[in-house]
This record gives sequence, structure tokens and C-alpha cells, in this order.
Amino acid sequence: MKKSLVLAMAMALGVTASAYAANPFSDVPAGHWAYDSINKLAAAGVIEGYGDATFGGDKLMTRYEMAQIVAKAMAKGANVDKLAAEFADELDNLGVRVANLEKKADNVKITGQIRYEYADRDGSLVPNKGVAKNRLRTRLFVNGAINDDWTYTGRIENNQDLSNNKGDEDTKFNQAYVSGRVGGLAVVAGKAGIVLADGNLYDDTAEFVSASYGKDVKLTAYAGQPTDYGFDSFYGASLSGNVGKLALSAGYDAFKDSQYVAVKNAAGVEIGRVATGNNSNVKEGEDNNVWNVSAKYAFDKNVALSATYLNSDLDKADIVSTYKDVDTEGYVIGLDYKGAKAKQVGSWGVWGKYYDQGVGTFVAHTMKNGDWGKTLSEGFKGYAVGATYTVAKNMVYMVDYYDLEGKESDKTNRVIWNRFQINF
Repeated sequence: MKKSLVLAMAMALGVTASAYAANPFSDVPAGHWAYDSINKLAAAGVIEGYGDATFGGDKLMTRYEMAQIVAKAMAKGANVDKLAAEFADELDNLGVRVANLEKKADNVKITGQIRYEYADRDGSLVPNKGVAKNRLRTRLFVNGAINDDWTYTGRIENNQDLSNNKGDEDTKFNQAYVSGRVGGLAVVAGKAGIVLADGNLYDDTAEFVSASYGKDVKLTAYAGQPTDYGFDSFYGASLSGNVGKLALSAGYDAFKDSQYVAVKNAAGVEIGRVATGNNSNVKEGEDNNVWNVSAKYAFDKNVALSATYLNSDLDKADIVSTYKDVDTEGYVIGLDYKGAKAKQVGSWGVWGKYYDQGVGTFVAHTMKNGDWGKTLSEGFKGYAVGATYTVAKNMVYMVDYYDLEGKESDKTNRVIWNRFQINF
């Protein structure tokens, strides 16, 4: 197929350029009958010529080369139905299919995170089984645009236990949710992460639907089922807003119907009941309703002081406990200075927190590294400090130290938690 025939067909595409560039081809003189059309097509990116800056108008070309020209014209919005039908097979292989893949590549993005974590523990408290001492965790996030208002997010997670030579590992598709807007409401629905009371009450995955309204003052409500924490359902609402440098929030969260399962002996006879999931203190069928208020004051862009107060309606009759006194109130005070930014090499930060939390004021604490992050038969108190440093772009090292003790017992726990995190 000669280029002259291709040009004649391409001229019928209706492809135009907003401005004429200088003639890019040395073998197309200014007086040539196709000079203007070639300039338009070249400026529009439909034709490219050869590497030696020639057009090669008398050269033969393959059907695949023609299909590439048609595909580029289609991408510019030209009406090329007849040509598309003629070169359907070639377009499918070289043009249209590639264009669709490129479009999908813009529509769907995959990001990831790799964490290596190592913990050194000391103290009388037996660590929770779910907290790794030596672990490699990999997460892949799939983000897709559904339309202008809605997106989909999925998360695949792999955990490898390096503390033994058994090759223990598991891979789960543990998050899948949509987020978008319905009128003035920002909506999230599916299995996703949710943070309550600044993470001091709950910070983990759950199956829920939430809706938020407002910008400067935001009202959020949610309902669903917490993951693996022994309650049948939960719901709540919070109100947050800023007053100058002071950020304020208040919330109410209800964890409903504590779940238990039967324990049977070898003969199949029930000999007792134990809590499901990680809930180990609330009696069967009981609810845990928690009020909380939080405040955070930013002195400047580097320094911030925070405080959270929590109050559970549990009492001694609602929980499994051998202690005489049961505290169901709690507070957390924190101080932050700067913070490592993943894209800024050499950036760093330090932080510190003091915890004094009674029973019911924590269900899935964000401070899981300190081992008191899940419900026990007593509260805990103590402090934690940490530091972060960006060693290379998207590579951050973090180290935390926790020194905690039981509020009613003499149990203690001291943890040095190291994490090296890579984002891609």
C-alpha cells in the first residue's frame, strides 16, 4: 500500500491541528500538493514519518502500519468507521486494543507497601498471638475509577512469619470497598479500615457503611460489623471541626451483642463457652457503649499536643474479671514533633504518648505493638515513645518503645518495635 493512497484516505479523516508547525519532513517540499495535509496530520500526532526526518511518500507500507495511523486518528476523535471495518483485525491487535489498555492503565492504579517488622519483648504479660515478633508484610492496593464520583479500592495482604523455619505465611484479600458521593454525602461501603476515637478505641478493618456531611464541621455516622473482635455488630456517630489551630471531635460508638461459642469435650458434651475473636472480657450478649471526646492543638506546623477521653458503660457485672476494682474510663495524651515524609529523604519526627485506659475503652487499639491493643480483663496504663526517619525516597524506618502495666494487676510489658517500610 503506497503512502500516497494512505494520505488520501487520511485526509478524509477530518483530523486538524490547532496550529501549523514547520514542515517536519525534508522530502515534502512546500509546493507539494499534500504539504498542508501532511503538516496537519503530523502536528496532530497521526503520522510520524521515519527516523531520518523523511515522510517516504512513495514507499510501500504494511497493513499494520496503516492500522496504527487509523488508530491514532480514532484517538483524535475522527470518524473512520469504514477504515476501522477494513482494518478490524489489525486494529484489534495493534491499535484499538492497545488504546483500551492505555485507558485502563489510567483508570486502574496499583500501589503497594512492604513492611519488615521485628519486636523485642520483655515483661510478665504473654503477648497476643496475633502480634508478630518477626514478620514480613506485603500489601497491594488496587484503586479503580468507576465514574467521576465513585471509586473502588481492594487490598491484598501477605504475611510471612520469619520467627521460625516453618514457612508460615498467609495471603488474604482483606479489603474491598467503594467510596463516592450521594448528593452532599461522602459515602464509604464495603470492607475497609475504620478509625474510632483517634485509634484509641478501634483501628482495624470492618464491614460497614458510613456517610459524612460537611467540610469545616463534619458529621459522620456508620453501621456494620467489626472484624474478629467478638461483637455481632457496631454503629456510631461523630462530630468534628476546627477552631483556629484547635481540632475538636466527639463521638459515640456502640459494640453490640458480645459473641461466644461452645467448648465441647471428646464426647461432644458442652463444657463451657469462650469468647469469639479477640474479645476476652465482655460477657455473652452484653454491649459496650463508649463516649469519647478529643482535642488536638497545633502550635505550628511541627508541634502538636493531643488529648482523648473515653468512657464505657460496662461495669463489673458485664465483664469476666477477678479484680475487685474495675475502671471503665480512660484518657490518652500525646505530643508530636515533625514526622517523616516518605518522599522527602532525611525528614524525621518523634512522638510520645501516655495511656491510662480502663476496660471497654479499647477494642482494637491502634497501639497493637504494645500488646495491650486488644480487649483484656483489665485496663492498662503506661507510656510510649517513637521516632521515624526517611532513609531514601519511599523508604522509612520507624522505632517504637512501649512500657505498660495492668491497672489492676502487676502484669508488665515492655516492647521495642522496629519497622522498615517501603512504599511503591
